Amino acid sequence: MTLDEINRGPRSQVRRALLACADVPRWADAICDGRPYPDEAALVDRADRLAREITDDELACALAAHPRIGDRARGGSTEAAWSRQEQAGVMPDAELVEVNQAYEERFGRVFLVCATGLTTGDVVAAARARLANDDATETAVVKDELRKIAVVRLQKELDG
Repeated sequence: MTLDEINRGPRSQVRRALLACADVPRWADAICDGRPYPDEAALVDRADRLAREITDDELACALAAHPRIGDRARGGSTEAAWSRQEQAGVMPDAELVEVNQAYEERFGRVFLVCATGLTTGDVVAAARARLANDDATETAVVKDELRKIAVVRLQKELDG
């Protein structure tokens, strides 16, 4: 979508596009409520600021929309295509499977990282480092990773 389409498009259509960026309804609604935006930078800035306010419950719901890192999202949705693109440099291997399992056992959720531009080694190193976090620290890190993903995807949406 272009900035003009986001500013003037039907709320339901814009909201659907935003939910593909981050499956957080309150975030998408707040961005819609802020229309019109004078430029892309203002839109992205608002999206970034609002994503910093994601609650624990919203995080849990949003994580349900993310495949395990190294797994390829299936389907033809925009979100699935973005996920495959973002994880293009991440190839599943035994070490990645092991660290995913350790992370899920430790924190009870999938490991989330903004994988754009990362290799398998980068992801494994990040996961291993984050296994040392306490629950509160890790929740804050995951929220920030979700924020990064949302902003990257919004920029992709604007770039068409």
